[in-house]
Amino acid sequence: MTSDALLYVILAVALLLVAVVVSVALVRGRVEPPTDTTPADTTVAEPDLRPEPVVTEPGLEVPETAQGRLVRLRARLARSQSTLGRGLLVVLSRDHLDEETWEEVEETLLAADVGIGPTTELVDKLRARLRTEGAKNPAAARSALREELVALVDPTMDRTLAVDRVGDTPGVVLVVGVNGTGKTTTVGRIARVLVAEDKTVLLAAADTFRAAAADQLQTWGERVGVDTVRGPEGGDPASVGFEAVKRGTEEGVDTVLVDTAGRLHTKTGLMDELGKVKRVIEKQAPVTEVLLVIDATTGQNGLTQARVFAEVTAVTGIVLTKLDGTAKGGIVIAVQRELGVPVKLVGLGEGADDLAPFEVDTFVDALLGQ
Repeated sequence: MTSDALLYVILAVALLLVAVVVSVALVRGRVEPPTDTTPADTTVAEPDLRPEPVVTEPGLEVPETAQGRLVRLRARLARSQSTLGRGLLVVLSRDHLDEETWEEVEETLLAADVGIGPTTELVDKLRARLRTEGAKNPAAARSALREELVALVDPTMDRTLAVDRVGDTPGVVLVVGVNGTGKTTTVGRIARVLVAEDKTVLLAAADTFRAAAADQLQTWGERVGVDTVRGPEGGDPASVGFEAVKRGTEEGVDTVLVDTAGRLHTKTGLMDELGKVKRVIEKQAPVTEVLLVIDATTGQNGLTQARVFAEVTAVTGIVLTKLDGTAKGGIVIAVQRELGVPVKLVGLGEGADDLAPFEVDTFVDALLGQ
């Protein structure tokens, strides 16, 4: 083979090899890389390590503070009671205070349910004082009347509520009164007062004669996160009080509030049963407070009720409800003088927090329209 022919052969082989290499490269370029065979809809997500949101119960009501209640109740008290004070001031500011004038003062006080004894005492002191100091100056007459009324309402009485624990047992408050005075509502309101003071409270629905009373009390408690101990309808009220105080002791509760059935003060059997409730409770813990609820609008009839209840349960304090519904504010003086125990709380309205501690100065200033 000639040299030229050999050269052609070599070139032909080289071209063939180049063609093979190019073909292989093209084939490899068309081959797609392997893909994920996992179906798109079955992709496994990363686990969510965030904590699940906490589902909270509906917010409880926050009772109004004592200071807030007092500010509002002072205004209401002044509106409802100032008639008595204005009437007295008009009479006492006259140029000449004769016997007829003083009789008018007495009638005004008696009409306001101050009572015969306190009225006589107040008139005698005012007569002696104004005889000496003179009464032509209205400001002086007002000052004298205010000071004598404050003394009559008696600021020295202890009006604190005995609701604190005694050793290992809770304070026990027994709430009593006749039908229709607002007893159950008062218990619910006292619970709010104590919750606002950061005390732990347990309610006892010892009015087992009316299922509605237990339901009502339980609703009051639920609004501020307070539990209620109940018994079967028509069951023994004393056992409900006993169980409530027992539970309160076990749980370290500050105060147990016991709502009792409303009863007529003329019904001996019912009053005896009330005494039993107190005796049974005291097998667990001493009753630290017995509050008698009186409707201020009942006037002198409230004194009769107070007298009988005091004989049965040794009342330690009085709650006057509906004081805004009467101009006869003298019931405060009369009932204190009758029982020798202080008015500790007053109710002045239909709101949940319309109950406040009784303040002598505030009450007298309301009487005088200040």
